[in-house]
Amino acid sequence: MRVETDIAIAGGGMVGASLAAALEPLGLKVMVVEPRRPGVPGQPSFDDRCTALADVSRRIFEALACWESVAAGVCPIVEIHVSDRGRFGQTRMRAAEYGRSAFGYVAENRVLGRALWDRLESGATEVLAPAAVTDCAVVDGGVRIGVTTESGPAEIRARLLVAADGVNSGIRKTLGVGVTAWDYDQVAVVANVEPARPHDGIAYERFAETGPMAVLPMRGGRCSLVWTFPKDRRDEVLAWSDGEFLEALQNAFGFRLGRFRRVGARGCYPLSLVRAQQQSVERVVFLGNAAHGLHPVAGQGFNLSLRDAAGLAECIADHGMDDPGAAPVLSRYSAWRRGDQRATAYFSDALIRIFGNPLQPVRLARNLGLLGLELFPPARAAVARQGMGLARSVPRLARGVPLA
Repeated sequence: MRVETDIAIAGGGMVGASLAAALEPLGLKVMVVEPRRPGVPGQPSFDDRCTALADVSRRIFEALACWESVAAGVCPIVEIHVSDRGRFGQTRMRAAEYGRSAFGYVAENRVLGRALWDRLESGATEVLAPAAVTDCAVVDGGVRIGVTTESGPAEIRARLLVAADGVNSGIRKTLGVGVTAWDYDQVAVVANVEPARPHDGIAYERFAETGPMAVLPMRGGRCSLVWTFPKDRRDEVLAWSDGEFLEALQNAFGFRLGRFRRVGARGCYPLSLVRAQQQSVERVVFLGNAAHGLHPVAGQGFNLSLRDAAGLAECIADHGMDDPGAAPVLSRYSAWRRGDQRATAYFSDALIRIFGNPLQPVRLARNLGLLGLELFPPARAAVARQGMGLARSVPRLARGVPLA
């Protein structure tokens, strides 16, 4: 079987599906190739983890006609509280100070994933699932993509291939594109927890002895926890009973939310900073974790990828309707998005390195820094703008301006 399309997207997770939804109004033929059907075990876009959506991301979801399906299941973040456990340094940022009702929103991945897939299935995008990309090669004026499906092998010819196939991207490896990687030597333990006190829409960034943690507000009074540990403690932490886990969490976080009463299923993920050494090559562009994987505590990864998807769709709308994979289109995209990608990666990395360093002089410096943020509003505003994705030029979809 051979299929021809304008744009093939390898990976139908939240990033790949968002791009497909953004491209749909342009009238181009778009095909999404996804190894798993929506909702099956192992599909990260349908698991119990949560994503903190920046307000810019909300606007993009509104432009994609997905927000209405998501809004009922999200919890607004109205305040961010950053502190160093047992030290004097802390700062608070309130959305109202910046004329906003919320900094962002916490949503479960399965809610986001389902909304995006419902959007695709109701539109003109062709979805091939389950199917996996096995190889790809640039040919005259396009890309030849080999895939395996339930009915056997197939070939797709596209003018542009978007590799949204994850941090271990097979397409990136096939094309010989290297990565710059930094292993944090940490794991993230992720779970939903139930505190005794209302969270009041406050997101907590806490820097404990084991490493950084984030406690994010969810609907129904629950909180989403991302808690980092040294890699060599992984087995120990996963072996804890619920009671032992809650006791350790209480000691690390404190009693701002009262006593933690329950914890849900726990997941564990290795942490690293990964950046593709090229954002695009001939007829191929990398998106999402295939382009950059960030530390989750800062909550920047998906928001950056969503801005990338909106930016790529805009470049195609403005300059690539005749040939979406043409070199000038991909060059324009890479040059435009490079600044935001680098700044966000550096912001996330610096946050983890500074607040994860146990040396006493560094701890003193970061506590003075937190105190400075609290006492110097312009600096606090700059940090807030970076976190909201507003530090640089944002795509039209992020401003509510349609592409077509």
